[in-house]
Amino acid sequence: MSDRKQFRDLADPETAHEVIAGLDVAPDPETVPLTDARGRVLAERIDAGMDVPGFDRAAVDGYAVRARDTAGADADPVGLSLTGTVHAGERPETTVDPGSCVQVSTGAVVPDGADAVVMVEDTDEPTASTDGSSARTGASETSASEADTATAGTPTVRVRTAVAPGEHVMFAGADIAAGARALGPGTELSPREVGLLSALGVDQVPVRGQPTIGIVSTGGELVRPGEPLAHDRGEIHDVNSYTVAAAVAEAGGDPRLYPHAGDDRDELAATLREAARACDLVVSSGSTSASAVDVIYRVIEEQGELLLHGVAVKPGKPMLVGRLDDAAYVGLPGYPVSALTIFRTFVAPLVREAAGLPEPATTTVDGEMAVEERTPDGRRRLVAVGLVEDDDGDTLVYPVDKGSGATTSLVEADGVVAVDADTQYLAAGEQVTVQTFSARVRPPTVFGVGEDDPAVSRLLDYLDQPRYLAAGSRQGVRQRQVGVTDIAVTAGPLDREPDGVELGSWRREWGLIVPAGNPADVSGLADLVDRDLSFVTRDTGSGLRTSLGLAVAELADERGVERHDLVDAIDGFDRAVRAHESPARRVLADDADAGLGLRATADRLDTGFVPVGSQRVRLWAAECRLEKPGVARLRETVASELSTVLAELTGYAERE
Repeated sequence: MSDRKQFRDLADPETAHEVIAGLDVAPDPETVPLTDARGRVLAERIDAGMDVPGFDRAAVDGYAVRARDTAGADADPVGLSLTGTVHAGERPETTVDPGSCVQVSTGAVVPDGADAVVMVEDTDEPTASTDGSSARTGASETSASEADTATAGTPTVRVRTAVAPGEHVMFAGADIAAGARALGPGTELSPREVGLLSALGVDQVPVRGQPTIGIVSTGGELVRPGEPLAHDRGEIHDVNSYTVAAAVAEAGGDPRLYPHAGDDRDELAATLREAARACDLVVSSGSTSASAVDVIYRVIEEQGELLLHGVAVKPGKPMLVGRLDDAAYVGLPGYPVSALTIFRTFVAPLVREAAGLPEPATTTVDGEMAVEERTPDGRRRLVAVGLVEDDDGDTLVYPVDKGSGATTSLVEADGVVAVDADTQYLAAGEQVTVQTFSARVRPPTVFGVGEDDPAVSRLLDYLDQPRYLAAGSRQGVRQRQVGVTDIAVTAGPLDREPDGVELGSWRREWGLIVPAGNPADVSGLADLVDRDLSFVTRDTGSGLRTSLGLAVAELADERGVERHDLVDAIDGFDRAVRAHESPARRVLADDADAGLGLRATADRLDTGFVPVGSQRVRLWAAECRLEKPGVARLRETVASELSTVLAELTGYAERE
């Protein structure tokens, strides 16, 4: 009896979890080709290095037009001269002049001069014009000579529906804009994220290292699958090596199988130490009970460090935890069901944490609609939705829709809600079941909408699994008011403040992005009004656009003229793009003489910068969600790290 190892002081499961969690099995980050990135976890943030799409793209088959030329077409069809055709992948060879149009296919570049696309279903087949007057032109703001472009023999397209500027056009950067936060550290790369990275032209991906797990099954009775069994000797096939290897891979580790070892101490020690030299964690199964022939715990005691032997749990009492050389070690029970149960309960969380993967969740989630979603088209729909937890920990479901051509809709959604054809809408507060895209989908720790700001991206890097949609200050206020988001970020003056508590604020310098060296010698907004300079601005939902509008209004007051007079004088005041870097990218591409942007952007992209003003950026949180763990963590991060973050950005300063 003296040779038997007794389990006298069994550890409780909580202690076992703590001991295993204290093991360090995380490898260094690495860079892998995009083709090998699926299932891996990002080690650092990836910002969009280009606009996607990189051009104004036709969203339907039809005709590229000037929207003003279609005015009144619903009541009195408009005839436009057909001057060319552009298919996807082709460079336009013509522009859209007043009274004309160009045929485009879905995905084609929208020619210069056009600002909308009329669907082919809303037109009549082109007919040859014999005298240039087969139909009324819609160029209401052009001269008769400009409008009458339908010369003899030129086909005329009859437009039966008026379109607004931007209709059926996916503008450059509408999917994701240059400089925007594409994916954050800790993001698991499913086919959706791989698709987004490929759209951005990323071919090498920085990822968390996969912990290597050496697997050793012990016992003289074990035989590898495929080899014959001697039943009269009690031989059995080695099950644990393969089930544990599959569980390791499922948890995000890299399993490495070693030859099974018998109960000889020297043989066991040699196999275990070979695995320990090559792996981050060694997992064995069998030889952990209190039998006289089970010697593995003695090997760990003598040649490593035994941290735990035995856990008060069934199945799985004979579990070992320790260290051997530079590797962590866990010994699992010998019975396959017990071994797999203990691995999933105690070891898999360690592997997932080292690989950067979240805990798995079920494939369906029940939740409550945060806002109403109308589904009136009479067809069965799979509504893309996101998940967020409210202050009580209940799941809220919100619709995600950026258009059928947008890659990021998939990244921002967590799953779908199936809606029957006869259902007209999902009401706010209605209970729904979400079919998640994978079992690992979890609600973000923090969900926010608001201004696109590089300081916000850096603050979010301190959090685990945040989700932030840079949709502009106005959307940030709106989504916070309806109770969907945890946080909102606003910039510049507001018509109304969001419902929440200010967690922090700072100032950022804004102005005009110009080419390096400022070759046009731009000195301020007045030059955009008085000189022949092309300009690119931001979308109307952004705080930068609001501050620009106020600055133009001040200039108008100084000159004693109306604001719209100055707006009309600026070439491109309504040429809006998304995200803080997008105008700068247009300037770098020689598509504009100046663009609206931040000093930090000019510094990052090595462009020139003409200061105009500074604006206050404010980070808000819902008062009812201040105790939510992710929000509390963000609040702590702002208090402790904001100064460091702002010091890294040119033109940024803490609020005075």
